[in-house]
Amino acid sequence: MNLDSPYQGYLYAYPHKTAYRRLEPRPLLRDVWAAEPQHSLFGYVHLPFCEMRCGFCNLFTRANPPAEQVTAYLAQLRRQAGAVRDSLDPAASFSRLAIGGGTPTYLTAPELESLFAILGETFGAPSVPLSVETSPATATPDRLAVLAAHGTTRISIGVQSFLDTEAHAAGRPQRLPEVMGALQAIRDARIPVLNVDLIYGIDGQTAETWQHSLDEALRWSPEELYLYPLYVRPLTGLGRRAHARADWDRQRLQLYRQAVEVLTAAGYVRHSMRQFRRADAPVPDGPDYCCQDDGMVGLGCGARSYTSDLHYSFDYAVAVPEVRAVIDDFLSRPAGDFRYAEFGFRLDAVEQRRRWLLKSLLRAQGVDATAYTERFGTPHTDDFPQLTELIDRGWLNEDRTVLTASGLDHSDAIGPWLVSGEVREAMGSYVPR
Repeated sequence: MNLDSPYQGYLYAYPHKTAYRRLEPRPLLRDVWAAEPQHSLFGYVHLPFCEMRCGFCNLFTRANPPAEQVTAYLAQLRRQAGAVRDSLDPAASFSRLAIGGGTPTYLTAPELESLFAILGETFGAPSVPLSVETSPATATPDRLAVLAAHGTTRISIGVQSFLDTEAHAAGRPQRLPEVMGALQAIRDARIPVLNVDLIYGIDGQTAETWQHSLDEALRWSPEELYLYPLYVRPLTGLGRRAHARADWDRQRLQLYRQAVEVLTAAGYVRHSMRQFRRADAPVPDGPDYCCQDDGMVGLGCGARSYTSDLHYSFDYAVAVPEVRAVIDDFLSRPAGDFRYAEFGFRLDAVEQRRRWLLKSLLRAQGVDATAYTERFGTPHTDDFPQLTELIDRGWLNEDRTVLTASGLDHSDAIGPWLVSGEVREAMGSYVPR
């Protein structure tokens, strides 16, 4: 993997699920979690349903499932939740909760009530920060009222563009009045943190139209903004589209740097390549959680879970037939199956170091060198001598702990560049079921 293109790929988790393989024999979750600290876990629930499949989307989701499948999914989720909770220490506690997908608010208001009942049984009362994803079509007042009543502290809405022509070019058939109505409904619901997702690099997008979307987003004073470069990925609706790579890279980087300047002037702080947070926004209140050190417990057929040395989930898919097959398989499982890990990746000592580095380095605060050494017994500078190349490019400071502004701009090159050969080989040989 080279560093020439700034847009190699979004490393939102390490390793990616395409590196997972079937675990033989299947380990019992009780054994997987037995030696793990469980006082500050992240709970994640995955709903694999949407009202439409966007052209850029490579998430594990199904558009417009039959109503009876949603009902069956919630019933199966309750069975899985019981088995998972029984596998954890009775004193296990959670410091963060999130519901994602898919689009969780594809569920009706009564279905969301059923979902929150499952969450309460599994994770306890929602007295910790809780984030929920939504879409313009499903952010309706009745659904938002359920979210607010159950303690949702953050809601994230994928707007992508405030111009219908651009949204349609990205394979998202939304209408601006629907977007504006959804944003107003979210503000009316008084959920403390609003996040707005925007995409840059769409066909036909210019500096002027990108500025329009940024200005329209800022009118709502969102507590957070996430900026995503458009990627054309295999098996997605835009997957066959061709670009002149160098020209597209140049355009995306120009648009991104324009946004950094605009958002900084508007009082937002860049926390990573994607995340911008309003400087005066409320800070989530709850127990400390560190994604480098603390575990995650996932529920749902597309959710990953991780401990210090095992990341696991169910099978992964993107193409529509394979997604439907995985969902059908999940729904057919006897409750006892949920006591085991099915697919996963075991992280040896080297991969644990690499994950810790990646999860730290790609954030604006960078690597806590002391914490790294205390955890692993060696300095990160000794374990990853290749970081000197990033210094030479002007992307990393001299003590190799914090990316420069240009380094953050190039996070989507740096992340994939640091992926190990073993993980890259596993991802490259992945064959969709």
